[in-house]
Amino acid sequence: MASIISYIQTTQKKLIFLISIVLIAGIGFILWNYQQERRNQHAQSELFQAVYQFEEKDYNKALQGDGIHAGFLEIIQTYRFTKAANLARFYAGICYMHQENYTEAIQHLSHFKSNDLLLQARAWSLIGDGLVEQKAYSEATKYYVKAAEYKPNESFSPTYLVKAALAYEALKDYKNALQCYEKLVKTYNKSALYTEASRQVSRLEALL
Repeated sequence: MASIISYIQTTQKKLIFLISIVLIAGIGFILWNYQQERRNQHAQSELFQAVYQFEEKDYNKALQGDGIHAGFLEIIQTYRFTKAANLARFYAGICYMHQENYTEAIQHLSHFKSNDLLLQARAWSLIGDGLVEQKAYSEATKYYVKAAEYKPNESFSPTYLVKAALAYEALKDYKNALQCYEKLVKTYNKSALYTEASRQVSRLEALL
């Protein structure tokens, strides 16, 4: 009887300990989310001014700040793991592309993550552009194809397929270039790029 009571008491202590751990973790998670939301709100207000500088094409101020408001780089460092910092990565990447600093551009764009229909594919395409500028055509094709295949749409996917085809041609990989144009012709026959893609299909078929 005593051993049964002892077993029950031991089991109860373990159960209470586990429940306490779960409660502490749950409360911690709620507090972290609350704090992150507050930080994100502050970051969004800073981001607004940086985006203004970006739209004015003052890319240095957009990146570094204007002495009063933070730029994209400070937002990324100060408000890590917030939605605003993630978006700042995207803008910072474009700023560096305009400044022809392709290494920094690729680094920031590679850290950007989004479920948005347009932005994620756009980021991958920009990475491809940066790699093309560095003559890393093989790597560029991978990002262009990813962009084209991400939530395919008539507006942007054809452009990414053409970019992929051009990068493949730079590698003298005419077979894969042809496949990109063929996919455009078969899938996006309402695209403004359809007619030109059809011409490229005929040219590459003759070449092969």
